[in-house]
Amino acid sequence: MGHSENFLPYTAQRLSKEESAKRSVDFREYMNQRRSIRFFSDKEVSEKVIENLIMTASTAPSGAHKQPWTFCAVSNPELKVAIRKAAEEEEYKSYNGRMSEEWLDDLKPFGTDWKKEFLTVAPWLIIIFKKAFDYDGDKKRKNYYVNESVGIAAGMLISAIHNAGLVTLTHTPSPMNFLQKLLGRPDNERPFLLLPIGYPTDDAVVPVLERKSESEVIQYYK
Repeated sequence: MGHSENFLPYTAQRLSKEESAKRSVDFREYMNQRRSIRFFSDKEVSEKVIENLIMTASTAPSGAHKQPWTFCAVSNPELKVAIRKAAEEEEYKSYNGRMSEEWLDDLKPFGTDWKKEFLTVAPWLIIIFKKAFDYDGDKKRKNYYVNESVGIAAGMLISAIHNAGLVTLTHTPSPMNFLQKLLGRPDNERPFLLLPIGYPTDDAVVPVLERKSESEVIQYYK
């Protein structure tokens, strides 16, 4: 099959069946240790580590390779305070009228409320913005499968964070438009997800939870 100059040969990994199986087990067990953490230390995380995490996420596949994302990495203390203040205003409204009783009941095992201390304690906040379109000069160029693409990148970022020995939490104050304003993002970007990143405190705790079993999440067709 012929290839145009736009293609390069792909160099595949050549793993034995045994090595492939071992890697799959090891990675499954390692990722099963990942937990969402709400108790962050203020211990420093280097900017280079944050860059590596983000650029790992940016290897994610995307519709027509448009890469419709921007990752805003915030360490500025004053800006984190402003983000926390705006987020808590929205969260207070959610916990006191916006969320249904069923939703509030489902949140009880996590012990959460409208107060979000981690937004100022964690050394970094990464806010992922999705881009419905890009600008080519004054012309708009459409992006494709934006939510799917950015969602995959977010998942890869969370995995990279865990792989680096750090912790995070998926935070989605709703509505999140205040993030676009505070960070001065252009009109083609919309906030998708906020992730505080850092080390856990020595006394961090997590809820007692069970992940669904293989039979609950897999349906084989043989």
